[in-house]
Amino acid sequence: MIPSESILDLIGNTPMVDVSNLSPNPNVRLIAKLENQNPFGSVKDRIAKSMIEDAEKNGRLKPGQRILEPSSGNTGIALAAIAKIKGYPITIMMPTSVSIERRQMLEVFGADIILTPGEEGSNGAVARAKVMAEEHPEWCFLYQYANDANPAAHYQTTGPEIWRDCPEITHFVAGLGTSGTLMGTGRFLKEQNPDIQIVAVEPPLGETVEGLRNLDDGYIPPVFENWHGYDILDRKRVVRPRESIEWTRRIVNECGIFAGISTGASLAGAAKMAASIESGTIVFIVCDGGWKYLSTGAYTADLDDAEAAAEKIIYF
Repeated sequence: MIPSESILDLIGNTPMVDVSNLSPNPNVRLIAKLENQNPFGSVKDRIAKSMIEDAEKNGRLKPGQRILEPSSGNTGIALAAIAKIKGYPITIMMPTSVSIERRQMLEVFGADIILTPGEEGSNGAVARAKVMAEEHPEWCFLYQYANDANPAAHYQTTGPEIWRDCPEITHFVAGLGTSGTLMGTGRFLKEQNPDIQIVAVEPPLGETVEGLRNLDDGYIPPVFENWHGYDILDRKRVVRPRESIEWTRRIVNECGIFAGISTGASLAGAAKMAASIESGTIVFIVCDGGWKYLSTGAYTADLDDAEAAAEKIIYF
């Protein structure tokens, strides 16, 4: 294999693995796309690269200019790493309720961190980042929730990779956060085969599962609207925090995939989908690795304690 010229060239082209031993239906295959294998550890590596390169191309981001972004972790880590490589200073606004490992990774890559109240969650970080962007118009505010380069990254890479490696796909399942993964990947897959079902995983109405969103709660990410989300999305599956933790432990213990808790949510949604259809092939996203959540007890603590902690710690 010829060496890559840059670590950034290794973003994408992640492997897929069959985890059908977890399927509740013997006629439904479950295929995991291992986005934790990206160089900075998550599916958000794709959009971080896309947003920075797009801002460079259209002149919004100039040499030495500061980047600003609110993030509960993965996007911030990827942006900080790429900013470090490219020589941009970066400020990440992050709730205090994130796991300590996420904050440490931002420090490793030299990001300036502004902590926002944990009780405000990721929405609070977003609101405060918008205010700071107005106060500092000289900074480059990428704003992943409304940046077309977010879903475009998945339309141009994630979707084509899945179609190339698993053309028999019948369902695609991912968490509903910024909605970029669902919108970009979903649009591409439906262009190849309109019968492919795009399934969003969301928390129960009125319940907080940080990083995931319920569209009926009132906040609809601009990306979802701009990419005509209701036309792309076929179904939604509700997943509670306890289920997310249970299925995360299953993929670790039964498949050897040390994944983060958002993966458990996507897998739980995929399993519910598998139980409701006669046959098919479901692809879901392994969003990130479990190493960023070791301090939370999600993998080893009593399940009741882990569930209680989920109400205070942003897992997604």
